[in-house]
Amino acid sequence: MRYWLVVNEISAAGKSESERWRRSLARAGVKPVLARNFHDSRWVDEIEPGDCILAAGGDGSVNHAAGICIERNAILGVLPSGTANDFARNLGLPRDPEALCQLIARNKWHWLDVARYDTGLFLNVAHVGLGTAAVRENGPKQKARWGRFVYALTILQRLREHRGFHATVTADMGEVDGRWLSLAIATGAYYGGGHSIPAASADDGQLDIIAVRPRSFLRLFATFIFMRLRGRSPDQTSTFVHLKARKCQITTRKPQTVTADGEVVGNTPLKVRCAPGPLPVICEKIIHT
Repeated sequence: MRYWLVVNEISAAGKSESERWRRSLARAGVKPVLARNFHDSRWVDEIEPGDCILAAGGDGSVNHAAGICIERNAILGVLPSGTANDFARNLGLPRDPEALCQLIARNKWHWLDVARYDTGLFLNVAHVGLGTAAVRENGPKQKARWGRFVYALTILQRLREHRGFHATVTADMGEVDGRWLSLAIATGAYYGGGHSIPAASADDGQLDIIAVRPRSFLRLFATFIFMRLRGRSPDQTSTFVHLKARKCQITTRKPQTVTADGEVVGNTPLKVRCAPGPLPVICEKIIHT
């Protein structure tokens, strides 16, 4: 078994990050560790079944590594160092780098669900509507400055001006139609920079669809603050609709931007299905809410 440490080494910070993780992994007895760059894919053909790909970065970097793991029958290890890292929360990973590297050394892993759409997959969440603003409007500088709060800050800034869009959400048990402020399709227990979803996990074989209706600014602001303080989304209210499904489709009257795991991936319509357990991921347990 070999360990592939994969980071974005384009920047000086990326190279420094790679060295920090290599030292921590070495202290935990993880070896051999082969450092590679996300922007150079030649190493992918060298991966053997049972190898472990250690992805350092945010949800987007982990998404890229997950696709490689599924293709090459490798195990995914997550080294969180990006903005939101909801995927790391879904796995209950230790925040201490030394403890995380010791977990990797034990090679304990679980099978994880992934969500598939027409042109790719996501591990955490896809957004349509207001939820895409944090991706579209924030570059590396803003993410570095505000960290995990960049999502919440952007949403609050856009609440007053966003009027919503008309969409139909079709799921296993039927459909809901109307005007929405935001639609989120999540695979695990956390999304949106730390919101937890009731009765959800990343290994339950289901998608969780969270739909938010347009309301007055004050009502939305109060609801949003309540969610941040409470740390979770409500199950059902007049503002929120929560659906569970193995597959779903979002259709809109006008094309809307779609983001998945922190990257712009296209426009609506969007079809998503949950693929149960194709991805082995290093973790002690998968978080259930």
